Amino acid sequence: MPLTSFLPFATHPATLETTIMRIKSIFVLLFLVAFSLKAFAQDYYVDITNRTGYTIMYMYISPGVSKSWEEDVLGDEVIIDGDARRVTLTGYNSPIFDIRLVDEDGDSYTFMAVDVTTYDIVVTIDDLD
Repeated sequence: MPLTSFLPFATHPATLETTIMRIKSIFVLLFLVAFSLKAFAQDYYVDITNRTGYTIMYMYISPGVSKSWEEDVLGDEVIIDGDARRVTLTGYNSPIFDIRLVDEDGDSYTFMAVDVTTYDIVVTIDDLD
């Protein structure tokens, strides 16, 4: 069956070529849109368990590609020794994060390039920077 049977409005060869190009363009556009949906930011989470013997006062989490720390995600909260806290990380393109915890004495514990889809953090005094 000729292509013009499927496109009855495209009987002239130039119109047929234009119509085919438009259809190809639409398919390419749909493919690009579908592919780009995967590139949208996602939400992740990480569970932090404090086994340092000290209270964790601050928690800084930044994307692994960042050169600086983002704001403290604990805010007014703390993680006392023995407790755990789940932190939701919203709107990121990668599950790789750098995590810095600071205890009540000002000591820090830094974990670099943590894949939060695979690992949670159990911080101990052995992790002291």
